[in-house]
Amino acid sequence: MSIDFVTQIILEYRYWILIPLSLIEGPVVAFIAGTLAAAGYFNMYFLATLFFVRDVGLDGIYYAIGHFGAKTAFVRRMLVKVGITADHLEQVRILWERRPGWTMFIGKLSYGIASAFIVVAGTVKMPLLTFFKYGSIVAVLQYGTLLFAGYYLGASFGGNAAEIINNVQYVVAFAAIVISGYYILSWRMRRKLLKKDEEIEEGPADGERQI
Repeated sequence: MSIDFVTQIILEYRYWILIPLSLIEGPVVAFIAGTLAAAGYFNMYFLATLFFVRDVGLDGIYYAIGHFGAKTAFVRRMLVKVGITADHLEQVRILWERRPGWTMFIGKLSYGIASAFIVVAGTVKMPLLTFFKYGSIVAVLQYGTLLFAGYYLGASFGGNAAEIINNVQYVVAFAAIVISGYYILSWRMRRKLLKKDEEIEEGPADGERQI
């Protein structure tokens, strides 16, 4: 779904389309909605609440899928999506236990496979309180940054709705840069996470050689 199309749809339907769109393209919609909030199209407090509830709510659903459906074909496909086999689950569980905040942060920013990371957290039975604590922190950081970056762009046009609409191509271009940077960052961080997983997996073998 292109950014310019999302922008036009939001401009036309506003609150009516915001919730369903946020379920499809959360980061993109958050940035664009933040831009339009500067022009009075949306209330920033409403946006902050919406995206927080949306993010934490979806996390809870995916966690439940992993927790209660660990042996289902759907969960197995999700594990394969992030390159995890049944033999790796113990290493992943240790990773969630040792670095819950870091793992949650990287996992949720991994565009395209974030839901799979959350399913894995449920599969390895990550403590629910810890899961929601770090999930909430990451949601605030992630969507707070996107909303305020969008708001800053909108304010740079003087918070004028006509200026934002007339210069929507610049809004789209800036959004493309921000979202591209977001995706690149998530890709790099995901590589680091997988590297940490490999280090944990190699640890027992090193210990056995020392013995």
